[in-house]
Parts: sequence; structure tokens; C-alpha cells
Amino acid sequence: MFKIIPNKNNTAAEIFCDIKKIKSKELKKIKSALNNFGMIYFRRQNLTSKNYLNFAKKFGKLADYPRLKGLSSKYSKITVVQRKKTDKGPSFGEQFHTDSIYTKKPPKFTMLLSKIVPRKGLANTEFSSQYLAYKNLPKNIKKKIKDLKAVYSSEGPISITRLEREKEKGKKIKELISKHKILRKINKKYSIYCSPGHFVRFNSSKKINARKLKNFLFKHQIKKKFQYSLEWEKNQLAIWDNRSMLHQATPFKGNRVMHRITIQ
Repeated sequence: MFKIIPNKNNTAAEIFCDIKKIKSKELKKIKSALNNFGMIYFRRQNLTSKNYLNFAKKFGKLADYPRLKGLSSKYSKITVVQRKKTDKGPSFGEQFHTDSIYTKKPPKFTMLLSKIVPRKGLANTEFSSQYLAYKNLPKNIKKKIKDLKAVYSSEGPISITRLEREKEKGKKIKELISKHKILRKINKKYSIYCSPGHFVRFNSSKKINARKLKNFLFKHQIKKKFQYSLEWEKNQLAIWDNRSMLHQATPFKGNRVMHRITIQ
């Protein structure tokens, strides 16, 4: 059985299939759904690391994550995103953001495969559609941000959520800084491309009220009407487009292990 079920407001969709057995026609539908809905997810996927990598490669070149070491030398493209009962700080990724926007060429897609999860509903990942966020912007704001760029840093506000894992598996590298346009056109649709978790400042020679614009934009980007909250189960796989979706981990106490792959 192959079936696609969109969620409310066409933000995210669930796909029913066995991804180890998909054919080229089904893969085409999966990619189309990812473009249309921003995030797609599959339940009950019993994947080995090899299966997982093989599926990821169908979406493009696999990226390195600059902040943490990989799962192993054989599976260096898989990053372990973990929360432990003993962790005292916030969960990894506990603030709305776009993955690795502080790099010169951030990944287009992120995949997350759940290996160990708490009880369903306790450790969700929340997504916010930036297609809808742009569509619902006032005209004067659309005009202000049309050619505006922003500066992002790997040491932005969200960096505090990596501290526990960087102690164990961190790579010793300098701060990474990048500059990107706030608007992206993807498949004929505009998306707001701005990561609150990594934002440093706007990069503009024009006179703008930076604080007012930032506060408005950040609040607007994550309005509940643009959001979908994904409840994790074991062996569940989610894929999202980093150019059109913000995401964040919700706060929780307990153990969780996820395997992540990013794709250029």
C-alpha cells in the first residue's frame, strides 16, 4: 500500500509505504510530497544504518554536520541526536531554527530516524511552514525583506542546546558565520528563510528599524496556525525541507536517541 495523507493547512503529510521497497514512481511521489508539504513522515520503518543511508542518497549528496562526530567511521554521515535522563540543560534543538544555516551552503533537507523515544506525545518535534508564514505577511513587510540578508552564527542562541553532546562528541572548530537572503523561491513558491536560533543581525545598508522588524518576523514565523507537531514513535522517519520549514524539539525529561542525516 502507498498512500499520502496531508495534515491540516497542508503543513506536513504522512506517507504509508515500506521505504526499503519503493519503486521509482513512488519515489517521485515522495519527492513531490516533500516539495508540496515541507515535511513528510513514515511510521514503522525497520531500517538498518545501510538502509537509511541508501534512502537518503536518493535525495542528493549527503552533508557533514560540522559540530558533532558521526555515528561511526563507517557511518560518518549519520549524526546521533541524543537526550539523556541525566542531561540538565535544554534538549538538543530546543528553539525554532533551520539546520546549519551558519554554513555557506546549508543543507536542503534533514532526515531524522527515531531509535529510542519516550512515551508518545512527550518529545515532539514542532514544524512551522515558512510558505504559509510568507503568504500571510503584510505587504509592507514583504517589501522590506525582499532583498534583505541576515547574518547567522553557529554560536547563536540555540548553541546552548548542544553543550551536553559537544562534551562527548564535539569537534573542535571555530565559530561558523554566514550570510543569506531572507526570502527563498522554491518550486515557484516564496518561503521565509530565517533561523531565529542562529540569527545575529540583518545585513543592510538601508535604514530599517532592525529590532522592530526582527521581533515582528520571529513572532510571525512561528504562529500556531502555521505549525504541525510531530509525535514520535520508535522506527519513525521524518524528512523536511530546511528552506521552507522551521523546526524545534519540545522540552522533555528522559532518554531519546535519533539518527540524523542532512542532504545538500
